[in-house]
Amino acid sequence: MRVLFLSPRQSWPPVSGAKLRDYHFAKALGARTRLTYAFFSDPAAETPSIQQFPFCEELTAVAAPAMYTPGKIVRGIFGRWPLPVVNYSSKEMAAAIRGITASGPFDLVHLDSMHMAAYTPLLAGARIVYNWHNIESELMSRYAETAPTIAHRVYGTLTANRISALEKDLLATAFGHVVCSQREKDHLKQIAPQARIQVIENGVDVSAFPEVIGRREGRKRLLFVGAMSYHANIDAAVWFTRTVWPGILRRFPDWKLALVGSNPSPAVRELQSKDVEVTGTVPSVAPYYEDALAAIVPLRTGGGTRLKILEALAAGVPVISSTLGAEGLAVTPNEHILIADREQDWMNALEVISGPRASELAAAGRKLVESRYDWTALGDTLFETYRRWLKDA
Repeated sequence: MRVLFLSPRQSWPPVSGAKLRDYHFAKALGARTRLTYAFFSDPAAETPSIQQFPFCEELTAVAAPAMYTPGKIVRGIFGRWPLPVVNYSSKEMAAAIRGITASGPFDLVHLDSMHMAAYTPLLAGARIVYNWHNIESELMSRYAETAPTIAHRVYGTLTANRISALEKDLLATAFGHVVCSQREKDHLKQIAPQARIQVIENGVDVSAFPEVIGRREGRKRLLFVGAMSYHANIDAAVWFTRTVWPGILRRFPDWKLALVGSNPSPAVRELQSKDVEVTGTVPSVAPYYEDALAAIVPLRTGGGTRLKILEALAAGVPVISSTLGAEGLAVTPNEHILIADREQDWMNALEVISGPRASELAAAGRKLVESRYDWTALGDTLFETYRRWLKDA
């Protein structure tokens, strides 16, 4: 089987949710097919070579295009594609795709999210599968609801409507779709009952996290992990630190809060204090998990399923999440994780975490990810899904 994998991001090093899903999907396909992998390189990181992707037959890196330029904003409002697609339009990537496809047909083209949809005219006749990290129209609608200004809310609402129209078209015309959760599949099936849609959940490399369950003495740090330039994480970090954290300190005055993630925005950097650590990019989150009393996911907006929860569970760390933060994961509240939405919910959950039940939650969470969310098994499912779809077609 010959597969072309097109991604809007550089997934090496695989240190964030989208990059992890991207990398492990490519790895799974590359181990079983002749994989050509083309992506936009990250100007802030070293461009990877075939040494980092030994499972690829061919690797093509293209410089990431400029985004949110005046011309692209106008095209995103009035042109064929919404702005999140226009942002990733690039003459260089188009030229690279023409060169790649000149070598012969591919059995299947994997587009890693609808952001790469502008290149479909270059892939006429190909069997195209979209990997949905989120339902992007839903994500944008939620952004519009919590956006800081009227201009941002208008932009969010307009763009959500344009993305929704595009999603309906992709569901009707693409060969297939891969989503992160059953909830997302059910939602998309209501729009396009005839569409091929397979749930391949987000995962975690369980072997990368040694079990630390039971070794809890002396832990006094809460941990929030995520890219701190992403609007949903910014909102969560600011809200939790400003609203919930003061009450926690009154109850547990010697506790600390760590906000661990790349490129913290000015709003997040301003949260730094003697009790709150804003780390920026770190070489590894493992030492933070090893020292964490609990991982928190206080998200109030956003979409998709959170790999940060799966990583914490794999590390044997109890998790407290908002209802939205745990969306799409097969976790049972009070068995695998604790759920908190209001300020008092967080205080109640942290009382539990400070007691003996914390180890029970950690053990149950680790068992869940071992049985259901390991990337190796998920990769097997992805390949078998593609093989079956091609055979049936």
